[in-house]
Amino acid sequence: MSELFENQHLTSELAAEISRVIKGKKEAVRMILTVLLAQGHVLIEDVPGVGKTTLAMALGKATGLDFRRAQFTPDVMASDITGFTMFNKEDNRFEYRAGLAMTNILLADEINRTSPKTQSALLEAMEEKRVTVDGTVHRLPSPFMVIATQNSQGYVGTFPLPEAQLDRFMAKISMGYPTPEEEAQILMDRLDGDPACEVRQVMTEDQLRSCIEDVTHVNFAESLCRYTAKLAAATREHPAVALGVSPRASLAIMQASRAFAYLSGRDYVVPEDIVRMMLPVFSHRLVLKQESRLNRRTAASVLEDVVASVTPPVKHR
Repeated sequence: MSELFENQHLTSELAAEISRVIKGKKEAVRMILTVLLAQGHVLIEDVPGVGKTTLAMALGKATGLDFRRAQFTPDVMASDITGFTMFNKEDNRFEYRAGLAMTNILLADEINRTSPKTQSALLEAMEEKRVTVDGTVHRLPSPFMVIATQNSQGYVGTFPLPEAQLDRFMAKISMGYPTPEEEAQILMDRLDGDPACEVRQVMTEDQLRSCIEDVTHVNFAESLCRYTAKLAAATREHPAVALGVSPRASLAIMQASRAFAYLSGRDYVVPEDIVRMMLPVFSHRLVLKQESRLNRRTAASVLEDVVASVTPPVKHR
C-alpha cells in the first residue's frame, strides 16, 4: 500500500467484509467500491436473486452509511424520490418532507419499471447531488451513490432508460450466477441465519470521505489523458458504432481508473487500469449500428478492437 494515504489500507478490509457475504463476486464488489470512491453511480443489469440488494445493504453497513431501497413500479411518483412540501397546521407553515434520495446509498430496484417522469427525478440528484422541490434546493448527504438495477431478461411493461440517463451511470456491471461450489457455500451460510445481518462496520463515514478525497490526488499522467482521449475518439470512428462515447465518459473513466488504482494500493494510474475500466464504463454508452447488431457484434468486441487500435503510452526510464 502507498504510504501517502493514511486510510488506504481500510479499503482492503472493506472489500473483504463485503465479500464475506457476497460469495464469489469479488470483481463485482471491487467495481462497486471503485464507483463509490470515484463518486459515481452504478447500474447492475442481471436476473433476479443473484445478490444485488444484499450487496448494496452490505456496502451500507460496512461503511456506516445510510442506506435506502426504492422498489420502482409504475405508480411510484417523482415526489417519492425528491420529497415534497406539506402544510403544518400547528406551526402554520410549509415543511419539506425528505424523499428516498435523501440518503447516502440509494438502491433503485428495477429502475426501468417506473415511468420516465420518475426516472428523470433521479437525474438532478445523480448529477448535481441535490433535489429541487417547489423552487427550494435541498442538498443530498455526502457521499451519495445510486445503485440501480434492472432485469436483463424481462422487458415487458418496462420503460427503457434513454441514452441521456444511461450516461449518468459511471459504470454498468453484471453479477452473474454463482458456481455450484459458491452456491453450496451460500446455502450453508444461511443455515444459521442471514449473514448480511452480521456485516460489521470497518470504517467510519469520515474515513470514507478521506479515501474519496485521496482518490482525487491519485496521479493521472498527461500521457494517460491523451491515451484516454484517443480511446474515446476510436469508439466514435469504429465502423460498427452509430454513437460513440461522450466526453463525460472520458471523465468517468479517468475518475474510475484513479479509484481502481487506489484500491490496488497505488497512488498512480497505469494504462492497464484504463483498459480494465473500459468495459464497465464505456459499454453502456455505445450505440451500435443496426447491421452490427444483426451480425451479432457486441460492445465488448468493439472495445477490444478499440484497445488494439490505440498504442498505450510507454514510460521512459
